[in-house]
Amino acid sequence: MKNRIVRAIAGSFILISLLLAIYVNQNWLWFTAFVGANLLQSSFTKWCLMEDILAKFGIKN
Repeated sequence: MKNRIVRAIAGSFILISLLLAIYVNQNWLWFTAFVGANLLQSSFTKWCLMEDILAKFGIKN
């Protein structure tokens, strides 16, 4: 369950930041890049900050 939530949050962050880049300011693309880099990093290290945050909120696997 936590995996699905992490993917939903990451996808939402990317789509929202793309919309903000189009309609507000292009610097929001840095946030898109940060989310993408975090996803890439977590694929190598098997550690994801969002999973730790969700665990603190009591969401279990």
